[in-house]
Amino acid sequence: MKIVLIQPPIRDFYQTEVRLQPAGLGYLKAALRREFPEATVLVRDYHHGRGRRTIPVPEPLAYLRDYYVPGDRSPFCGFGAYSHYGADFDEVAEDVLIESPDLVGISALFSTYASEALACAQAVKRRRNVPVILGGSAVGAQPERMLSSENVDFVVVGEGESAMVEFVRAWRNGKDFGAVPGLGFKEDGRLRWNIPAAPVPIGGLAPPDYSDFDLSRYLYEKQPMCVVVTSRGCPYRCRFCSVHQTWQGFRQREPGEVLDEIRARYAAGFRVFDFEDDNLTYGREFILALCRGLVSEFPLGSIRCLAMNGISYWNLDREILESMRAAGFTHLNIALVSSNDQVLKRLERPHDPDRYRKVIALAHALGFAVVSYQILGLPHESPDSIADGIALQASLPVLIGASPFYLVPGTPIESDVAEPSGEERNAVVCRLTAMGVDTGLLGRGDVYTFFITIRILNFLKSLSFEGESISWGQALARLKGRDPRSRLGAGLLEKLFEEGILYAAVRGGLMPLKRFSAKLFFQCWQKIDNMVTLEGRQIEI
Repeated sequence: MKIVLIQPPIRDFYQTEVRLQPAGLGYLKAALRREFPEATVLVRDYHHGRGRRTIPVPEPLAYLRDYYVPGDRSPFCGFGAYSHYGADFDEVAEDVLIESPDLVGISALFSTYASEALACAQAVKRRRNVPVILGGSAVGAQPERMLSSENVDFVVVGEGESAMVEFVRAWRNGKDFGAVPGLGFKEDGRLRWNIPAAPVPIGGLAPPDYSDFDLSRYLYEKQPMCVVVTSRGCPYRCRFCSVHQTWQGFRQREPGEVLDEIRARYAAGFRVFDFEDDNLTYGREFILALCRGLVSEFPLGSIRCLAMNGISYWNLDREILESMRAAGFTHLNIALVSSNDQVLKRLERPHDPDRYRKVIALAHALGFAVVSYQILGLPHESPDSIADGIALQASLPVLIGASPFYLVPGTPIESDVAEPSGEERNAVVCRLTAMGVDTGLLGRGDVYTFFITIRILNFLKSLSFEGESISWGQALARLKGRDPRSRLGAGLLEKLFEEGILYAAVRGGLMPLKRFSAKLFFQCWQKIDNMVTLEGRQIEI
């Protein structure tokens, strides 16, 4: 029995290069190999390290041609060309034909890229008549759309390990699929759905099998990186989040078990460990025990720890931050989401502004590089409120992470947004690069302007200088004395303040950004008194 598990290519205006390791497929492989040791299970990544090519913008995103300027060299440009990242679908199908598997599993991890998972299934079916099963959060969000495809035979809703094991057992033995938890299948022309199983204890899962991963392909600053997961689910119920479509409840592994996995990964050659679950610090005793173990096991500098998916600032304090720093954590990614108490209350998201400021101050003093994320364009949030959040982060020693709001199908917040309907269209526009939704309080042009404004602020925050502070004029002069990119940025900013126009820098010269609102930019700019750089120094505005 041979099973091929596929991470499909994606299509978008950008990709996050360093976070593409298909850890979920590693978990599936480990579960299948534990139960069926005689089986050959292969994980094939057709996304990461497979190049890119420019393709036409899909019709539902055609309006973005007015927002993005391909070839813009500005240091605060938006996105560029729409691209296919990864192998061609025909190449995926050709490889499947060569492998001749008995079963093909395809990861549909994000609603944004559900169409790409379906395109993979179509290409495979054209070349080989093999059963195809899909799983992932996109299936949980739109199960009927995914299973209705003529190229998809089965889907798994919810957690995949036990469901895949039970499915393969039933499929191999010719038994009824009705007892397979969380399985969707077709019977007599109808779609059939089984109730998902109760969540399995996370400690009982086999560690993900990364034996198919080439260490030279998954790198962070030239060092081999692997994903580590310490928990599943979430104890919170933020209305914009889709985590509960896949993971029910909240479960955290034992710190000793996580250390065992890291020890094994280190022996295999990995040196950077990215903790991808955003509740890494939810259990105080867990994170302290994990950090103590890392300090005891690995000399400082021998490993590097990251949490690029972000962690909640509500559970951080001096002892935890000091322990993380000693254990090899170098960056702190936290989410502000919004600085507006009423907006956060509507989102059912906890918020503690005093703790937020205190955590940033502590983290900066300890030497963390801090990124603070804000969602732009949430329902019920006004432009003035968004500007308040941006001004707050401008005054702190953080890189501002701009996250335009996008609507994930099936999330509770969906009822607050009046967007054109249609499952396929909604999946296409369900992406950060779609530049938000029209909420009635602000439109896409406003979201785009705030996005570019944050890029301008981050450009200025990267400035390094001696002394506690410099003036705005001194900042521009220093930028002009740096590299060509910095000089270009300084010149574009001078034009923005003199002419009220922000330009893109393209091969033929300068091009006005038609969707950038200088009026909204200056309204936001007026809220900023002193800008704090990443080094903690001030630029007086």
